[in-house]
Amino acid sequence: MLRSWAQTVEEPGFDLLMISDRIAITPDVAERYPAPFYEPFTTLSWLAGLTSRIRLGTTVLIAPYRHPLLTARMATNLNELSGGRLVLGVGVGWARQEFAALDIPFSRRGQLTDDHLRRIRAAWKDTASYGERRIPVWVGGNSDAGLRRAVLLGDAWHPLRPTVPWLGEATGRLEAYADEHDLPAPALAPRIALRLTEEPVDGAGRLAGEGTIDQIMEDLDQLRMLGAKSVVLDTYPGDPRATCHPQAAWQDLATVAAHVREPGIPPRTTMEQS
Repeated sequence: MLRSWAQTVEEPGFDLLMISDRIAITPDVAERYPAPFYEPFTTLSWLAGLTSRIRLGTTVLIAPYRHPLLTARMATNLNELSGGRLVLGVGVGWARQEFAALDIPFSRRGQLTDDHLRRIRAAWKDTASYGERRIPVWVGGNSDAGLRRAVLLGDAWHPLRPTVPWLGEATGRLEAYADEHDLPAPALAPRIALRLTEEPVDGAGRLAGEGTIDQIMEDLDQLRMLGAKSVVLDTYPGDPRATCHPQAAWQDLATVAAHVREPGIPPRTTMEQS
């Protein structure tokens, strides 16, 4: 199934394939995601050998789960061996039981993430040991803390499954935080829901990427106007059983790829493991 995902998204011109991160499949994780669940660095290394062009990334790696020097080393090795194709998306995590299983304090996950990102970047400055190809860091998180973290420690802000109006307001706050710290605002690289419907989806709570193909293409246009250079299409419908039957998701991706309005701007995608 993982091989099929890689082939499915590379052939029509998507340029980024991203997977998520789990280590201990505790009950709170298993309720949302099905077994088996493969470790992302191992899986992406394998996928790098099956692909030639598409970039590979994490959406998102839970930074506190691994020692920062181990993350820096694994990310660099994968980036070098894949020809510079890695995008390292990072986040603080949400699964309390998984944190407990790993003996990591859940209440300190934000502080730990900041510390880990600083130490990873410090390690990467040692180019003799960690390679010369620069790895972009996308900082996930929709909270104010996530926006500030993206400004201070990221190359891009990677909000997850937003609405378009909320994202417009949040990018204003992102720019304000950047001005506050006298730093350039990070790039915008949202991960949006992809749920294609025959009838329009209405309501203030409609997520970007939900609705008819015309609504989705309008959302993508709005995201471009907000400054997004990359948009990740999240096909996971919330039902773990659906990951074993991805044909509908593949069809939705093919439909979007066929309707991209600006030539030369390839679409992005993400997958959940099954």
